[in-house]
Amino acid sequence: MSMEGRTCVITGSARGIGRGIAEHLGSEGANVVVNYRSSEEAAQEAVDTVEAAGGNAVTAQADVSDREAVEHLREVCHEAFGPADVLVNNAGITADKQFTEMSREEWDRVMDVNLGGMFNCTQAFYDDIWNAEEGRLINISSIVGKQGNFGQANYAAAKSGMFGFTRTIALEFAQGGSTANCVAPGFTRTDMVEDVPDEVLDRIISGIPLERLAEVEDIAAVVRFLASEKSSYVTGEVIDVNGGMDL
Repeated sequence: MSMEGRTCVITGSARGIGRGIAEHLGSEGANVVVNYRSSEEAAQEAVDTVEAAGGNAVTAQADVSDREAVEHLREVCHEAFGPADVLVNNAGITADKQFTEMSREEWDRVMDVNLGGMFNCTQAFYDDIWNAEEGRLINISSIVGKQGNFGQANYAAAKSGMFGFTRTIALEFAQGGSTANCVAPGFTRTDMVEDVPDEVLDRIISGIPLERLAEVEDIAAVVRFLASEKSSYVTGEVIDVNGGMDL
């Protein structure tokens, strides 16, 4: 599943799952565009990691909810490496609150980034993926999009919306031989999860059949498969990586 020479754009890849994906694909020979909104130093660290492993990478600042900024992201990619072969829509935010207390602003902001950002980036790179020899669109959703989660009506709605979007774009891309898939991670060991109190983490882990949180590498390995030529007959799928939480 070599990624040698393939150009991959990963949104929201300065930290967490996105960074793990960027570093993993870069270490496999991909040209990587590390997108960030505000974490410039962390994004550069991701680039340094890729380059230390012998790969090629650049940073690109862009708020994915801003269409003009996304156009800049595409320009950075094209200037550095040419058209993208793989787009990973990973950028996302939360604004958790019980629904009765959730403001329209909190609803809209989560929608603008998680769904609007996916729309903006997919539209910006649509022709690249369509025309690529093995074009790949990979959307990073969440188990919350399937199961819901208290206080996350906005986030759950956005992540669930990714499923229908992915399946529809898969039908369109099929005409040109490219694919679109979705990955739905469960609870993953990132900086965000590390801030969760131990007693809450213990309760979460007790509900996971494999009795552990996902590591970022677990998610990145699935993305690597979907980004590779080996996944050419997989499209329109939502792939759960959650340790069996829905069993």
